[in-house]
Amino acid sequence: MRVFLPFVAAYFLSFLFRTVNGTIAEQLLSEFHLGADDLGLLTSVYFLVFAAAQIPIGVLLDRYGPRPVQGLVLLAAAAGAGLFGVSESFWLLLAGRALIGLGVAAALTAGLQAIVLWFASERVPLLNGVMIMLAGLGAAAATVPAEYVLVAIGWRGLFKLLAIASAVCAVAILLVVPSRSLAPARGGRRLGLKTVYADPRFWRLAPLSASCIGTAWALQGLWAARWFADVERTGRPELLWNLLIMALASSFSALILGIMVQKVRKLDISPRALLGFVALIFFLAQLAVILRIPLPSCLPWGLVAAVSTATVLSYAVLAELFPKELAGRANAALNVFHIGCAFVVQAATGLVVQHWNLDQGHYPEAAYQTAFAINLAVQVAAWLWFLLPMPRKRATYAAS
Repeated sequence: MRVFLPFVAAYFLSFLFRTVNGTIAEQLLSEFHLGADDLGLLTSVYFLVFAAAQIPIGVLLDRYGPRPVQGLVLLAAAAGAGLFGVSESFWLLLAGRALIGLGVAAALTAGLQAIVLWFASERVPLLNGVMIMLAGLGAAAATVPAEYVLVAIGWRGLFKLLAIASAVCAVAILLVVPSRSLAPARGGRRLGLKTVYADPRFWRLAPLSASCIGTAWALQGLWAARWFADVERTGRPELLWNLLIMALASSFSALILGIMVQKVRKLDISPRALLGFVALIFFLAQLAVILRIPLPSCLPWGLVAAVSTATVLSYAVLAELFPKELAGRANAALNVFHIGCAFVVQAATGLVVQHWNLDQGHYPEAAYQTAFAINLAVQVAAWLWFLLPMPRKRATYAAS
């Protein structure tokens, strides 16, 4: 518990920060007079900085371990949340959001590495799923619970509370989590990022994993809320409940997928095959949204949110490709693509939507359908590439 819970708390904050802009979007649009492109950039800069930090953080994790790295980096999130809460201009908001992205950049990979270091390998997929499930409740906290805080103290007060929570979590990780020595590379091999990026099997996995998971993050973090407000014209209470349902779907899907990885292995079904099937379900859910198929909104959007935790499958595939001592950098290498894609999708969607004129304060249905359809086409292309036979395993490892 001393290892598991502090890292879950840090990842919980990461989920909350990732999705909270969807809840406070109306306040930001009104107070700072933002357009769709401004809102997309403001929210997505979190992913941009997050992605840029992945490689150095992966190196630091493999060198120093998850406790000091996560504990110190999380202090930047505290500073960013404080700055966001007192900002009086768009550019200060942007800087605060960027600091938040840096501060939570180690949350997932540090938690995954801590599990790999402290627990038996056969328990890792399930524990990964449990960690992501519990942390996913942060996205739930960013919906209806956050609304109560907004009513009481406003969005600025909310971010000041998040700054305090981030600082407390950082100190707890540094003081509570015990230290653990990292095992040296077996046989004197020098393993590094070149090992990961030079492996053709990684490049078969990365495009599909990134395009699907990155899209799910981008939509859940901002554009689902704008779809409900602009296209479905839902009132704020219903919008927040829809977001809460999405967050709960995301949270529990992590546990379900973690259990499924273990179960299907007994049936000789690989995590790779399961990832390909989940991607297909994701395509159908997005298509149902784009075509406005008459279904309850929570059904296709819940499936979209559920795919945000398919990292459980992607990292299970990675664990079969690379040795344990390379776990930090392998996870970070893939996470760069996840987060980078989330940034591109979130920002590009705003740029596409902005090309349509507002109709009584709302962007039209066609704007969102066009943006979502372009992105879906990219995902399908990545899926077809993923279905090709997996390249052979490399016989040797490259030097770091």
